[in-house]
Amino acid sequence: MRIFLFLAFFCFAGTLAAQNFEISGKVVAPDGSPLESATIYTEKPSDSSLVTYTISERDGSFLLKGNTSAENLNFLISFAGFRPYKQNIKLKENTNLGTIEMEIQDALDEILVTGTRAPISVKRDTLEFNAASFATRPDANLEELLKNIPGVEVDTEGNITVNGKPVQRILVNGKEFFGDDPKIATKNLPKEIIDKIQVTDTKTKSEEFTGKAGDSENQTINIKLQEDKNKGYFARATAGGGTDDRYELSGIGNYFKDDMRISALASSNNINSSGFSFDEVFDMMGRNARMMSFNRGGGFSINGNSFGSSGGITKSETAGFNFVNEWNDKLELSTDYFFGRNDTETMTITERENILPDSRYYSNSENTGNLVNDSHRANARFEIEFDTLTRLSIRPRLNANRGFSARTNTSESLNEDRELINNTQTSNNEEIESNYFSNNIDFIRRFGSRGAYLQVDLSQSHNDQKNENVYYSETNIFRGDQAGETQIQDQYIDEEQKENSFSAGISQRSVLTDNLFLDLSYDFSTAKSTNVRNVFDAENNAYTNINEQLSNDFEVNSQKNIPNLGLNYEGESLRWSTEAGLLNTRLKTNNFRDDVSFDNTFNNLYLRANVRYEISKSQNIYFNYRTDANVPSIRQLQPVADRTNPLNILVGNPSLDPAFSQDFRLYYRNFDFATRSGFFGHFSASFTDNNVVAYTTTDDDLVRTTTYTNVDGAMNANAGMNYSKTFKKEARTLGYRFGLNGSYSKNVGFTNAVKFNSKNYGIRPSVRLTYTIEDLVDINPSYNLSYNESKYDINPARNENFMNHTVSLDATTYWPENIVLGNDISYNYFGNVAPGFDNSALLWNISLGYQFLDDDATIKVKVYDMLNQNVDTRRMIGDDFIQDTSNLILRRYAMLSFTYKISKFGGKDPNRNRRRF
Repeated sequence: MRIFLFLAFFCFAGTLAAQNFEISGKVVAPDGSPLESATIYTEKPSDSSLVTYTISERDGSFLLKGNTSAENLNFLISFAGFRPYKQNIKLKENTNLGTIEMEIQDALDEILVTGTRAPISVKRDTLEFNAASFATRPDANLEELLKNIPGVEVDTEGNITVNGKPVQRILVNGKEFFGDDPKIATKNLPKEIIDKIQVTDTKTKSEEFTGKAGDSENQTINIKLQEDKNKGYFARATAGGGTDDRYELSGIGNYFKDDMRISALASSNNINSSGFSFDEVFDMMGRNARMMSFNRGGGFSINGNSFGSSGGITKSETAGFNFVNEWNDKLELSTDYFFGRNDTETMTITERENILPDSRYYSNSENTGNLVNDSHRANARFEIEFDTLTRLSIRPRLNANRGFSARTNTSESLNEDRELINNTQTSNNEEIESNYFSNNIDFIRRFGSRGAYLQVDLSQSHNDQKNENVYYSETNIFRGDQAGETQIQDQYIDEEQKENSFSAGISQRSVLTDNLFLDLSYDFSTAKSTNVRNVFDAENNAYTNINEQLSNDFEVNSQKNIPNLGLNYEGESLRWSTEAGLLNTRLKTNNFRDDVSFDNTFNNLYLRANVRYEISKSQNIYFNYRTDANVPSIRQLQPVADRTNPLNILVGNPSLDPAFSQDFRLYYRNFDFATRSGFFGHFSASFTDNNVVAYTTTDDDLVRTTTYTNVDGAMNANAGMNYSKTFKKEARTLGYRFGLNGSYSKNVGFTNAVKFNSKNYGIRPSVRLTYTIEDLVDINPSYNLSYNESKYDINPARNENFMNHTVSLDATTYWPENIVLGNDISYNYFGNVAPGFDNSALLWNISLGYQFLDDDATIKVKVYDMLNQNVDTRRMIGDDFIQDTSNLILRRYAMLSFTYKISKFGGKDPNRNRRRF
């Protein structure tokens, strides 16, 4: 409560002298036609600083709301092709300017007219912001700039949304910045070199070249650098040491010159971080994960490869580089290489209640392990434009892993009366080697400028994984007063899995009218997977006796043929596309040891439909429908028993059919620039036939045998909405976001060979506040509630409901000058954790930093898990089990670190003679 009182005090302190105002009117062209999406804004006459802005509606009308202590403001209107409009207005509560007629601008006007640029411009498919119009701290990065732009939200993990749509990519001058992780750009690009921020629908390289409409439900941000600063470098390095021998080392550097860019990074730490969380306040330590498992540090992903840890305690080392260049607007090369080493220790304690149709039993286990893995990852993209109509793209990728793991497990099973039925002890010492290579070739030839083209895609991949495992287990089965039974497995397992795949596609677009297109396409894909598993039993202290029952030699061949016809309309307000075809799937399996094979062909209707209607520039509706078929995995198909866990034996089913799914999605988005408020609503549903599910039987000794089968009737549905609004008064900004999400799922499965239906319901309301005083404080409290209810038709007594709660506060202050204090607090309470497991935790991370040497150097004291209450306890509820787990995680430590930044752009150091705050 004190926190919210503190927040309310600051919201209104210092704003009593400011007055609210409204300015309304209508913007038209000389012929009287309304101008939609003209930018209307106000500035202070004293320093031309932006006060507020909006855009005109479809009928040209506008309503500009704001708050300022100034008595007069400059009122401006900007619209492409027209001369800027400007007048000085004496403020009053309501001002109606009537109809304002804009004047057409000729070429001479463009040279002679000078003045400030509009803070926002709205084009057909691009939302563009002028970086200089939004005030930030002098040494701000791109993320801080984005937080000051209306409609843009950046959460505590660095994820970005624009008007409710997630941002998938950030480009710099149209090129990827060190791969596809937006956080690398947002945390490293300094604001002082940024000219414009452009927001568009996410497009593939092919869509960009052909002009085809992109993914309207995901956004791409393109950062346009100032022309005179598109040469230079910037770098940052951090070193820290702490209690319990914790440490962190990281460095990242970027050099760019026009179209060339070189980036390099390296890190080493033992605090569960990738080394590149890029958090300015907490560095690698990261912020709270907003869930019961808080041991994860900051991770990042580059071109589909993830870096960082997800459990236990990890020592990680990473190094890599990225190179991008373009020559003569014809050739472009992008390449990167990364090396990563993880050394992870894990320990998991599990208590599980297994529910059968007419009884239940219990199992307890403890797992410990150590995994050491070295990975090499390389990517490249080479593009050549032979002319303005022809383009070729080649994208190879290589991943190689070498690892060793040592794992032990102790487990026991008890009947409904808690009497011991069996126990087992196992150990695994395994060497793993995997290699993956893929290559994609994309050729496009455009015909004219109206949108017709021919596209050919070819892709090939090879995946090879080898496992060598020395496995030992001792299982004891107890049968009351009778003599028990002891089973020992002492084995050497040599296993190799290979998969080769190839796909080819050809598509042609023809122009029927200016906005209507006919698409013809054919896609073919084939994959061959093999699994050779040789199991040798110990004999005379050597592994020479092959176990035919546990060994296998298995092959899966799959093919897909999709002939397809599509009709697409791409208008200014309405876009729709439909595709219909045949989804032909052939699945063939061979078991060479048992001479068993299966060959069948499946035909399904292939459908795609998308409709997007733009009600206004900031309001749209989107609908999507699609079907798909998924081939079962080789593990689900191979009919050989896997006894790696003697108490849970797995056997595949070669007669499985591909699962066929239908998906529906509906979205509605609206962001009102006049009121700085946004609404987002969504609904989705998925229906699956031939869903692959586990078919489990449990014998009297509580040994489970699991195979797989197909069932119909599974479905999932989700619906939700959120509403956000921002208030700005002088240097103070207050924002809030309310969300409400619900889910429903119906599962069909088997428990002890009895078919069942289960239904799960969930409701998740949430609220988040943000409050900022420029250059002083940033406060972000939030609350999340999750209500869950489950119902089971074969065991109504098992029906249950529970609630989980999460309260968090992220607060950063920049006062006194050069002092940065960060507090990140999260309290979690789980309502369904079993007795004996911690069901709540209060995690408090704190950081105190001092900036010096013109803010280029920072020394920090950080404490992770200040109260030493961090836990990783969670409950998982399945259709026939309830499971509680507790994992080894990182606990409290303190660290002293030093960070230094250097940068130089356009031939001079922008850090010198910088305005202080």
